Amino acid sequence: MTKNQKLLDWVKEWAEICQPDNVYWVDGSEEENQRLLNEMVEAGSAVKLNEEKRPNSYYFQSDPSDVARVENRTFICTEKEEDAGPTNNWMAPDKMKAEMLESYKGCMKGRTMYVIPFSMGPLGSDIAKIGVEITDSAYVVVNMRIMTRMGKAVLDVLGDGDFIPCIHTVGAPLEPGQKDVKWPCASNIDDKYISHFPETNEIWSFGSGYGGNALLGKKCLALRIASTMANREGWLAEHMLIMGITNPAGEKKYIAAAFPSACGKTNLAMLVPSIPGYKVECVGDDIAWMKFDEEGVLRAINPEAGFFGVAPDTSMKTNPNAMLSLNENSIFTNTGLTPDGDIWWPAIGWDCPDGTITWKNEKYTTGSDVQIAHPNARFTAPASQCPVIDPLWEDPKGVPISAFLFGGRRPNTVPLVYQAKDWNHGVFMGSIVGSEVTAAAIGLKAGVRRDPFAMLPFMGYNMGDYFQHWINIGANAPAPEKLPMIFNVNWFRKSDDGKFLWPGFGDNIRVLGWILDRVIGKVDAVETPIGFIPKKEDINIDGLEGQAELMDELLEVDNKRWLDECELIAEHQAQFGDAFPKELKAEYEKLKASLK
Repeated sequence: MTKNQKLLDWVKEWAEICQPDNVYWVDGSEEENQRLLNEMVEAGSAVKLNEEKRPNSYYFQSDPSDVARVENRTFICTEKEEDAGPTNNWMAPDKMKAEMLESYKGCMKGRTMYVIPFSMGPLGSDIAKIGVEITDSAYVVVNMRIMTRMGKAVLDVLGDGDFIPCIHTVGAPLEPGQKDVKWPCASNIDDKYISHFPETNEIWSFGSGYGGNALLGKKCLALRIASTMANREGWLAEHMLIMGITNPAGEKKYIAAAFPSACGKTNLAMLVPSIPGYKVECVGDDIAWMKFDEEGVLRAINPEAGFFGVAPDTSMKTNPNAMLSLNENSIFTNTGLTPDGDIWWPAIGWDCPDGTITWKNEKYTTGSDVQIAHPNARFTAPASQCPVIDPLWEDPKGVPISAFLFGGRRPNTVPLVYQAKDWNHGVFMGSIVGSEVTAAAIGLKAGVRRDPFAMLPFMGYNMGDYFQHWINIGANAPAPEKLPMIFNVNWFRKSDDGKFLWPGFGDNIRVLGWILDRVIGKVDAVETPIGFIPKKEDINIDGLEGQAELMDELLEVDNKRWLDECELIAEHQAQFGDAFPKELKAEYEKLKASLK
């Protein structure tokens, strides 16, 4: 247990509100983990997978009403609405807490309240933060054991220090004698809340047992709350992968990269290079926390200890290292369950066996059109099992970042790769990141859907102020010459007939190789109105048949298209009003002037 009086008082207060049958302090041991998993198997909420095919791994099906993040029920609760900004759902803290407290009263009757002490980042790192999550879900406990460092060791490090309080309940109390359901949650979407209180560093979640709604260390703490703490304290909490790249000469650098969803972030983090001599190692696939060290170098840790990845389309072809990471000691949610006790999802690399159980507990027969796995089906796997995990991934000091990458899905306009002219220009590049969408495809207005810094769903405060924070990081850097270089990549550029101009996947190492050469100072570049682009001969395309003829189009900067882009950028910037930094307005004006 603990002697931390603030923590003891907090747990006692919430136990009185939620009225659980008992309170259990999680110790993080293997014995405890196995006991909880066994209890869930016995209760019918989990299935133990085939021990020979997938040792010590388990399968869960969620309720069909509880399958993903619920953005419209995710709130940033600040005293002033403008502090939450135009991209977040806002409610005043007092009002939200009053509303939610009514729901919390007695919400854990018939259940156990688990107290989970957890560290985001290596224990003892001065970049790491400690949180404590209260939950009534054993599913959350076993997932948090994979995704964070949790249990007794965290309490030992915490001592009587401060922690980030996180409250979670599935919102489904049990009356005496009432049988539990397989996946308890609030079935009505309006009864779900994922609320953040940045001014007091609190997270309150009610009604959902799924993913980031329930594993509160993930997006809630690691991005929404951490981004506000980083703003106050002068560091960065970012939706970025961290990877190490070593070139054939043995020179190694670390980069951090931000991409919106469906842009190949996890694939890039665990890239298998297509050309010999290069080596890629993964520090993290999703989140980076970064602080300057005493020498002015920006260092990054991965605050997570596991991967919580989207399963469909992950395969030995698209991401072999992810597939090898989840061979054992993993949890699968809303995939298919095969008759021989393994898992299945679309594009896994083999046909779905007859008799597979779908995520909705239906039986699949060959040729039927039932949905076998939910599109957001997930795997939870320890990062330590990744074959290319970086040797320094748990170094408390973090790894030194030499470059930032931004990128989205852009079929035209944006070249394969370009480099910022300076720090503020790089922040401008990050602020306009987006992917092109068609209204027919996802019901949105056709055009560019902006996702600045890939942070749109995960921002804990006003995004205009966030842009200013990035500007300030550069302005106040202890050693400006050591700031990371900033690049934008676009693997998705297409020809006029709709064909991709770049092969992507393992061949992306060819672009990363040029970025590495720029960081080391090995190659020059060509200055254009939007930034520096490579000389064609400096991107290694050996062995790529027909690629040479496509490079002009891939690297083209069309002034007319960029002037059209400027109109869209102006529209995007206008939503932030007075919070939009003057430095980025200046970058916009410089871009426009250079295009004419």
